[in-house]
Amino acid sequence: MRKIFYLLGMVVLLVSCGTTGRHAAVKPVPEKDPLTYEQRRKFDYFFLEALRMKQKEDYDAAFELYRHCLDIYPQSAAALYEISRFYMALGQEKKGEKAMKEAVRSDETNFWYKQTLAAYYQQKRDVPKAIAVYEDMARQFPSRLEPLISLVDLYGQTKSYPEEIKALNRLEELDGKSEQISMEKFRCYLQMGDKEKAFNEIESLSKEYPYDMSYRNILGDVYLDNGKTQEAYDTYQRILEEVPGYAPTVISLAQYYKKTGNDSLYRAQIDTILVNDNVLPDTKMELMRQLILISEQTTKDSTKIVGLFKRILERPQQNADLAMLCAQYMISKKMEKESVPVLNQILSIDPENKPARLQLLSYAIRDNDMDEVVRVAAPALEYNPDAMEFYYYLGLAYYQKKETEKALDVFRKGIRQVNEKSDKNIVSDFYAILGDIYSTKEMKAEAYAAYDSALVYNPDNIATLNNYAYYLSVERKDLDKAEEMSYRTVKAEPENATYLDTYAWILFEKARYTEARIYIEQAMRNGGDTSQVIVEHCGDIYYMLGEKDKALEYWKKAEGMDPADDGSTPRTEAELKRLKRKIALKKYIAE
Repeated sequence: MRKIFYLLGMVVLLVSCGTTGRHAAVKPVPEKDPLTYEQRRKFDYFFLEALRMKQKEDYDAAFELYRHCLDIYPQSAAALYEISRFYMALGQEKKGEKAMKEAVRSDETNFWYKQTLAAYYQQKRDVPKAIAVYEDMARQFPSRLEPLISLVDLYGQTKSYPEEIKALNRLEELDGKSEQISMEKFRCYLQMGDKEKAFNEIESLSKEYPYDMSYRNILGDVYLDNGKTQEAYDTYQRILEEVPGYAPTVISLAQYYKKTGNDSLYRAQIDTILVNDNVLPDTKMELMRQLILISEQTTKDSTKIVGLFKRILERPQQNADLAMLCAQYMISKKMEKESVPVLNQILSIDPENKPARLQLLSYAIRDNDMDEVVRVAAPALEYNPDAMEFYYYLGLAYYQKKETEKALDVFRKGIRQVNEKSDKNIVSDFYAILGDIYSTKEMKAEAYAAYDSALVYNPDNIATLNNYAYYLSVERKDLDKAEEMSYRTVKAEPENATYLDTYAWILFEKARYTEARIYIEQAMRNGGDTSQVIVEHCGDIYYMLGEKDKALEYWKKAEGMDPADDGSTPRTEAELKRLKRKIALKKYIAE
């Protein structure tokens, strides 16, 4: 036979509940076995062997064995059922349906064979046939819920409401009254135009469970949704007399006021809901979303919405969801200052809330408030230990605050969090800043190792290429490597004064003074004239080109500049003394 069954992956024929394994064993032998002893022995052997092949996923062999079983005993329900599944999976639906119907006829007592056949008809949208099988099952297996549930669905699809109600009544007899059954019967009666029976159904449900206020509240809601406003109001009032502040009824009463056009009472009721500690946060969330939507479609009065949020957030909160919704609303309305206390409230409720912490962090970074960056980011190392961005900004804040040891400690901790899922660009920046820190501490080997790591994670990290190249040039080592790296930065950002200065200085160290002049002059034209280092380098290059007066002019200009104004790495005392000596001696001094 063709090797076709490997394509099946043994696709389950239908979605029928519990078909797998329910029929697997051979049907018990009746008192009068239609097979001879020898036939029965062969049939049982081949059937069990077929099951074994199927479990091994050798479907070709299993199919052939089932066919052999049917050669021995064509009326075997179990073999017919199995072979039908193969046909269905192969797309040979007519053969599959025929085999399944024969299986049902051969064993009328098997619930799962009938369930599979009915589910097949349902899947094919052959509703009449599906209904016929399910009705037969409901009569034959009166204690089973599955056929009745399927009948309710099918009768609902065909708008056969009287038959659906009959099925629902039978289901109710088996499973008891429930909200779902009563509401579906209510819907059916309304579709049939029998409002009296519709309301009687819900009233019956509330009487069945007189102490369950949820059913009585459903009755009130049904009245309200169907124009019986007075009956709805009376029902709600009776509930609140028995259970003052009952949250679902408080909410339903607000809908009553809205539907009857009593805006002042509606607003008062909304206020009552929002400060009611018994109302679930999810309910308040949904209500606030609705109020925001209404506001956006009408008045767009954000002050009223914010006022409601403030009243809610003055109450104890079960979680941070409402505060998050408030913060998101404020941010969307450009109320950033007002959102800060709310974001802090979120973190007091839920310290692990990463979005709120990142939002606060973004404000602090924008305002260049390094103390606030530290306040917000430091706790995150405990609550969000795998979030690399908190290590990055905390370490950067310490670095800018000149707290180098703390910065180094934070970046080292951050590096330990790196894994295969980490953002390579962030990891590259981590190593880059580590390299800068090591450089300021004169830890050259560690600095270069860090820069190398940064470039492994991001070979195009321009800032790293520049700093690495510059520090190599200062040490006058690997100048070819430094030139190659620096040239890439100049190509990437041809108007960046810092990168132009680095490249000019490397050319200077390689005694290519004319080329160096081209790039240092470009650096000066692009803002480098505000940097003490770049201005001093300009003087050095002019000196080597023989323009000593011009060199002295630039050295003096550099001496009069504040080295901290350009935001670069602070200059050492040795560097500043060397500048003074150049001026005093009127000549370039390398060391």
